[in-house]
Amino acid sequence: MAFDAERVREIAERVAATSGLEVVEVEFRGSGKSRMLRIVIDKPPAGEDRGGITHEDCANLSREVSTILDVEDAVPGGSYLLEVSSPGLDRKLVRPSDYERFRGSRVKLTTRQPINGNRYFEGRLEDFGQGRLTLDLSAARKKKMRPVAGAAQKIQIELDNVEKANLVPEI
Repeated sequence: MAFDAERVREIAERVAATSGLEVVEVEFRGSGKSRMLRIVIDKPPAGEDRGGITHEDCANLSREVSTILDVEDAVPGGSYLLEVSSPGLDRKLVRPSDYERFRGSRVKLTTRQPINGNRYFEGRLEDFGQGRLTLDLSAARKKKMRPVAGAAQKIQIELDNVEKANLVPEI
């Protein structure tokens, strides 16, 4: 029986939801004795609570998910290491809801296909809707990312063309 990431994600999401948490990513790596299952969780802001994950959140989810995974034999093939962590300041943007939630934030992304001869972009996520995001390139931090004089300051990118996207910490 092969590893089923969707089944593990469903189990993790079910447990996370009971604590007001969300599953950002489920990743399984390695083989033999060096197998690792990583579950990345986050806590959306609600009211006065600004969100964010505590060590206790990770420990509780790890304990509960581990028990269910073992009982349901959801990770076949022997032992593995379970790691539950927060997404960090440079959180990955994976789902459409991530782009909606982080409107106004600085992001760095790579596209699958070049746009205006470039695959790497950094700027402020100005808008997201109907599977398309608008990036304000004038907010880029690095000189090499700044648009050329006369070039568009904003660019629209289809979500299907985004290969990888992360928040850029603003400290």
